[in-house]
Amino acid sequence: MELVRWNPMRDMNDLRHRIDQMFGGMFYPASVENQGSLQWNWNPVVDVYDNDESIVIKAELPGMEKKDISIDVKDRLLILKGERSTDKEVKEEKYYRRERSYGSFQRVFNLPVDVDADKIEAAYADGLLKIEIPKPETQKPKQITVH
Repeated sequence: MELVRWNPMRDMNDLRHRIDQMFGGMFYPASVENQGSLQWNWNPVVDVYDNDESIVIKAELPGMEKKDISIDVKDRLLILKGERSTDKEVKEEKYYRRERSYGSFQRVFNLPVDVDADKIEAAYADGLLKIEIPKPETQKPKQITVH
């Protein structure tokens, strides 16, 4: 489970974007003006899975640098946040189409158990962030041999 702050404007813009894609821009042709809303409040996609030793979170963060990513653990929450900035080398009026999302994001994940924040490891390479959260000894599966 995760806690995500609800933003009605993002939902409205997502719906509009989906409708535009469905009809191929027939009713709402894409332009720089109506795509400005894509430049804020995006959320990276993640995979969360459990293995015997840890809980693993993988997040796609293409085009970001390590310094722009922050991971905090408080109580039983892991908070992943950061900001992807726009390309400044091209002037706004020179764009024909802008579909990539920019801006800040925040994802909050409920952890199933209390974890030791000092043992959490994170690695970032090729636009993929991998966070490994070791399980406490009491949560690790125990193999019992039958005699």
